[in-house]
Amino acid sequence: MTIRGGASGDAQNFESVLAAAQVGAAWACTLIWVEHAPAVAAFLRARGSREPDDLTSEVFLSVFESLDAFVGAEAEFRSFIFSIAYRRLVDELRKRARRGEHSEWSARTDTRSTASAEEDALAQISEAAALALLDELTDDQRNVMVLRIVADLTVDEVAVILGKNPGTVKSLQRRALESLRKKVSATRTLLPA
Repeated sequence: MTIRGGASGDAQNFESVLAAAQVGAAWACTLIWVEHAPAVAAFLRARGSREPDDLTSEVFLSVFESLDAFVGAEAEFRSFIFSIAYRRLVDELRKRARRGEHSEWSARTDTRSTASAEEDALAQISEAAALALLDELTDDQRNVMVLRIVADLTVDEVAVILGKNPGTVKSLQRRALESLRKKVSATRTLLPA
């Protein structure tokens, strides 16, 4: 895969973008951010991060600080990024568990300045339904599904990130898909025609 952009605006191959980012070229770091940040944020959001955008920024700060030590191809680089994202998420979840739950004000949840009820409902229906289905899976199944689907990682890459063998990851994915299939089928039979 090539990354678009760069100083000349031409397609840049991964190796040249990585080499430029490793020596601190701002354009290369920007390309890496643009290419990978949306998937990282989606992964963090799907796994329950309270501030997925802030955590995504923290992930990429760590990525950019560690770039000089990275050696590998583009697939390994995605695994490298999602390994950092997974560790940061685990840290956030542990901190929340120790401190207890509390909610902070955010513009999104401020009832004084929201969009119309229709817009809000339509925007949240599919996301809420997908997150509700994922929340019914075991933690391991949920991690596998989010890393495989949202992060678009291979079974081997997910195995490395989660510290499991590829066979276990395949089994977790198979059980998660079967569970999701049953839940979706049950929901469809309950809906009026």
